[in-house]
Amino acid sequence: MLEQEVKRRRTFAIISHPDAGKTTLTEKLLMFAGAIHIAGSVKARKASRYATSDWMEIEKQRGISVASSVMQMEYKDHVINLLDTPGHQDFSEDTYRVLTAVDAALMVIDAANGVESQTLRLLEVCRARNTPILTFINKMDREVRNPLDLIDEIEQTLGMDTVPFTWPIGMGKQFHGVFDLQNRCVRVFEPGADRVDVEPEVIDNLDNDQMVARFGNEFLEAKQEIDLISGVSPQFDESSFLAGEQTPVFFGSAINNFGIREVLDALISLAPPPGLREALQRTVLPEEKKFSGVVFKIQANMNPAHRDRIAFIRICSGEFKRGMNLKVARNNKEIRTNTVVSFLSQRREILETAYPGDIIGIPNHGTLQLGDTLTEGEILQFTGLPFFAPEIFQTVEINDPMRTKQLKLGLTQLGEEGAIQVFRPHLGSTLLLGAVGNLQFEVVTHRLQHEYGVDARIASAKYQLARWITSDNPKDLQRFIDSNSHRIAYDAVDAPTFLASFEAELSVAKENWPSIHFHKMREHAGLVFQSSM
Repeated sequence: MLEQEVKRRRTFAIISHPDAGKTTLTEKLLMFAGAIHIAGSVKARKASRYATSDWMEIEKQRGISVASSVMQMEYKDHVINLLDTPGHQDFSEDTYRVLTAVDAALMVIDAANGVESQTLRLLEVCRARNTPILTFINKMDREVRNPLDLIDEIEQTLGMDTVPFTWPIGMGKQFHGVFDLQNRCVRVFEPGADRVDVEPEVIDNLDNDQMVARFGNEFLEAKQEIDLISGVSPQFDESSFLAGEQTPVFFGSAINNFGIREVLDALISLAPPPGLREALQRTVLPEEKKFSGVVFKIQANMNPAHRDRIAFIRICSGEFKRGMNLKVARNNKEIRTNTVVSFLSQRREILETAYPGDIIGIPNHGTLQLGDTLTEGEILQFTGLPFFAPEIFQTVEINDPMRTKQLKLGLTQLGEEGAIQVFRPHLGSTLLLGAVGNLQFEVVTHRLQHEYGVDARIASAKYQLARWITSDNPKDLQRFIDSNSHRIAYDAVDAPTFLASFEAELSVAKENWPSIHFHKMREHAGLVFQSSM
């Protein structure tokens, strides 16, 4: 039964540049799978409906995704775990960590803009992990770029072969539908036909005269393009796809529900079920009887009324059963699992059972950290959960000193979830905030006010870079900390960090202290460091 449940699972993330239509596509996938009945409009910010995956107050106000969301649904006897990620580059750390929890990715590309910078950055993470990627080229109902140019750009920029599974007939007002190249038919597009229960018209007889009479020159142009790509595009190869070297491509319009069902069908037929996961101690197979899972995300205040913190766990092996005893491998503490939940964004249900590939939520009060491994007793530490050195630093002050306790609580919890990095200086008491992008500071200020009742001011800090520090000799590390105490701070897991105002200061420290290792990235709470530089 465990093996059957593993084979039914598909766990994937949706990745894209901002405004490519990722959140809209997420909503429509949920609709077609029957998980929701009405899709929220991302643009209609004043309306009563919002995107299911955008649940934070600031997301509703600005119409953007700033936190990853988890949604589970069933489709054609398969269980799909869909992780919606922030598109904005300022929240790339959250996205990187989410990508460690999935077995495949769905890349959304705006047909008017092609491959954009954030898409490229996220693809690099997927390629580093050999994550299989499906591609959906969106917004074909608008005036967009030539599909041949888009295909060429994907191949040239992303360095992977494309295999079109559908091909567009026209664009914008002259968008008539797509060729289904696998089934040799045409699926007809009707503007405004955005109901889930209305199947698009399918034409099997591709007689040229009839098709030209109905669709005009757009049909002839599409036929020529198909003949061209058929001669140069490789055949779909499952092993190349699973290695992240080849991507199936679909065209459509998410806002009009066109092409959604084809993407869902491709996800369950092409994307792999949960596979093996690497731990420091050994390789873990999903079919193993003993439970194991890894914390890849922590979210504070999903239910503001209860000030809760939910740890998101990707199950790696075994079957979860409600009430089972789990241990945190980092400190051997025991976790109660009577209130473990499953997700549809912020909506939660108490969970009885779950299997590898599923994402479960464990309410906790600071017991779990990002990167923690949960098992039935075995000491394991799964690898690959990244934390990057901040690129921007700010200090935080409050208008009302009586709210200092709430400020520290809020920053501690937001730091635990990775929304921002919080550093406690070795000398002094002023907390330092570190981020990849400025929008993170705006979100933290907003959340401090609305979730913790703290009116905070953010001010520039004198530091411009940070490096985590380690040494093969603990005494050398302590001597370095003592000698540079004014530049030392500790992060959410008390990892010592060297702060510098200029690159030259870092260079001098490296030269004077050859026994100290300076790191731009750490992996998890177990302090496995990489990229020493």
